[in-house]
Amino acid sequence: MVIWIVIAVVVLLVLFGVYAFNKLRRADIAAQEALGGVDVQLTRRADLIPNLVNTVKGYAQHERAVFDEVTAARAGVASAAKSGTVEEKAAAEARLDKALVDVLAVAEAYPDLKASANFQELQAALADTEDKLSFARQYYNDAVASLNNLVKTIPWLFFTGIAGVSARTFYDAPEGQETPPAVQF
Repeated sequence: MVIWIVIAVVVLLVLFGVYAFNKLRRADIAAQEALGGVDVQLTRRADLIPNLVNTVKGYAQHERAVFDEVTAARAGVASAAKSGTVEEKAAAEARLDKALVDVLAVAEAYPDLKASANFQELQAALADTEDKLSFARQYYNDAVASLNNLVKTIPWLFFTGIAGVSARTFYDAPEGQETPPAVQF
């Protein structure tokens, strides 16, 4: 009878271990997927910027430095989205934010540009993307909070090594980047 009790306890412990492993892995995968959502929105935003820049370029051809910085910032976002850490992604996003503000400042000087239907459509698409990016960041932070709560509490804490899961970093906007760039004219 004692052997059956020991076997039952061992089986229950193994089943709980499998459950704990799977729960931690699912939480880690959810956080990774949420970070992918941020990457998608950053990439979408970076893809919209050249269209906006080309529209502005037609009116402000002498603003070469602004356009060069946008190109460099966009390349940084693409690189960070492919293989960067959360901090690198946030820094690349901050650089693109600054470059975007500079482009919009150039556009401010051209009333005909601001009245252009193409420019207004791009501005609306960019504003929509900013909203989606904000949601994606929040979704990622929620997924990280769930994962981190599991990783740092008992009994899940005992299974983190086996599952290969650890706490993740929250997506914090860099200093001065807590809000998206203003795109109002």
